[in-house]
Amino acid sequence: MITAVRDRVAAVRTWFTRATIAPILLRGATSVAALLAIGLAYPLNLLLSRLGLALLAVAALPALAPRGLAPALAVSTGIAGWVVTTTVYGMPVQLWRLLAVGSLLYLTHSLAALAAAVPYDVLLAPEVPMRWLSRTAGVLLAAAVLVVLLLTVAGRAAGEPFLLAIVVGLAVAVGAVAMLTWLVHRR
Repeated sequence: MITAVRDRVAAVRTWFTRATIAPILLRGATSVAALLAIGLAYPLNLLLSRLGLALLAVAALPALAPRGLAPALAVSTGIAGWVVTTTVYGMPVQLWRLLAVGSLLYLTHSLAALAAAVPYDVLLAPEVPMRWLSRTAGVLLAAAVLVVLLLTVAGRAAGEPFLLAIVVGLAVAVGAVAMLTWLVHRR
């Protein structure tokens, strides 16, 4: 027992002495994106209650464990906050808020993936995160354009615009997953 604790303390000490700035900044950016997404997703009165501290802890988890389930927990918490805010609390769906929460949740996921791939003691060239973030920005821009187009078409085609948008969005998501699965298995 004492040996295990001693080994863990030695591992933490080694981490602190060898860690470089780029991986630490990536992990920090992951938590900041999660914190902003959760902050926009939940109503203010819940953020200022005791639940706010738990939400803050959930947003910090992806920085500590980007390879584990922490990023998925943070993204799921943001989604749950959006659903609770718009259904239980009856807050109207605003396009800017929808796009901001979705973008920040995707950014959390993307930055956690990059942080998980980068060792904590690597000297990272600035081109690596810049390329990663430019690809992420391209995906976010394409998704925002698609959301606006789908909501516009759905608003003209049906009395309930979000139902058609949800159905089309789910079809696009399933198609994207199917295409990615096919590409992975093709190799």
